[in-house]
Amino acid sequence: MMSSPAYRIVTPQLVIRCYNPADAPLLAASVTESLEHLLPWMPWTAAEPEHIDVKVERLRRMRSNFDLGIDFVYGIFNPQGNRLVGGTGLHTRIGIGALEIGYWIHKDYINHGYATETSAALTKVAFEIHKVERVEIHCAVENTRSAAVPRKLGFTNEATLRQRSFANGHMSDQMIWSLFADEYPQSPSAKLEIAAYDAAERRIL
Repeated sequence: MMSSPAYRIVTPQLVIRCYNPADAPLLAASVTESLEHLLPWMPWTAAEPEHIDVKVERLRRMRSNFDLGIDFVYGIFNPQGNRLVGGTGLHTRIGIGALEIGYWIHKDYINHGYATETSAALTKVAFEIHKVERVEIHCAVENTRSAAVPRKLGFTNEATLRQRSFANGHMSDQMIWSLFADEYPQSPSAKLEIAAYDAAERRIL
C-alpha cells in the first residue's frame, strides 16, 4: 500500500474525505435521519442512535486507523461541506493487494448517482494511488440498488456466497463483485475526472 493515501477526493458532485472527530454532529444527524433506510442493510445501525461522545471516539479511531494505513474510512460530503451525503471506505479486510469498497447514502440523496460516483472515485484511487491488483464490492443479493453500482462500473459478479451478508434483519447470500488491474483502464472509473490530495493537501492525483 502507498504510505500517502488520499485524504480528500474531489469529484464532479462530491467531496470525499477522511473523517475528523469534529464531523461527529454531521454523522449523527445523517445516520439518524436515514436510520429506517439503513437498518435493513447495515448491521452497525442496530446501535443507533449513539451518544455524540461515542461518535467522537469512533471517528478518532477511524482517523487513527487512516493515519496508520490500517483502514481508510471516508465521509461523503456535499461541495459546501455542511451536509454528510453518506459514508464509504477502502477496506483492507480482503487481503494483501486488494481493497474492498463499501458505501451507504443518506435517504434524501439516493437516486442521484452518488454511490456510483463515489465508488468510481475510490476505484480510481485504489488502482492509481494504492496500486492494488483487485478491487471488490460486496452486497446482499436482496440489495438490488447496491448491486447496480458495481454493475454500472464494469465489475464482474464473481461469486455468490451463502449466508455471508445482512439483509432485512437476517443473514443473506452475498454477491462478490470484482475488478482487476488489467480491466481498470477500460472501465468507467478510469474516465472519471477527480482530484486527490494527501494529508498535507498536496495533489497526488
